[in-house]
Amino acid sequence: MAAGAALTACGSSDSKSASDDLTDDDIGFLIDMSFHHGQALVLCQRVLGRETGGPVQAAAAEILQNQAYELGVMHAWLQAVGASTAPPDEVMGWMGMAMPADQMPGLASTAEIAELAALDGRAKGRLFLELMRAHHVGALHMLESIADTSTERVASLARRMTTAQTYEIGVFDELLAGSYAAA
Repeated sequence: MAAGAALTACGSSDSKSASDDLTDDDIGFLIDMSFHHGQALVLCQRVLGRETGGPVQAAAAEILQNQAYELGVMHAWLQAVGASTAPPDEVMGWMGMAMPADQMPGLASTAEIAELAALDGRAKGRLFLELMRAHHVGALHMLESIADTSTERVASLARRMTTAQTYEIGVFDELLAGSYAAA
């Protein structure tokens, strides 16, 4: 997973053009994607350091590193315009499809997170891959919706996220069809 190198330029520069100002949709996206990333970090924390096999450990470590960095970037941009970084009660309103935060596409349920925490070995690794795959698919919908923003730094971040998460979905599919296939 080579997404880490693609993230080195996610921050904004000191020079500001008109297209650097965050739109209402940008702010909605950043709040919602921050919330979404928060759960990805929780999923990674449930498997890191556990006996799930090398591929899952590598995936979880990379996702944790990349999404923690992206979360920091998004929070910095939100704070710079005085927007909240608190978890929202409602999400995706900026997309015209407002819903309660716990119903956001791709989020694992409380029961699924508890199951992930309770499992061991390859079963834990398989569930992590399944949950993270669904998580990424849910994120792609938001990323597609913000792709045409006029705010270049947000569009650039969304493109990098799309590339990384699409690649990771492919890796997860290979692992789930191979060494992590259901018995």
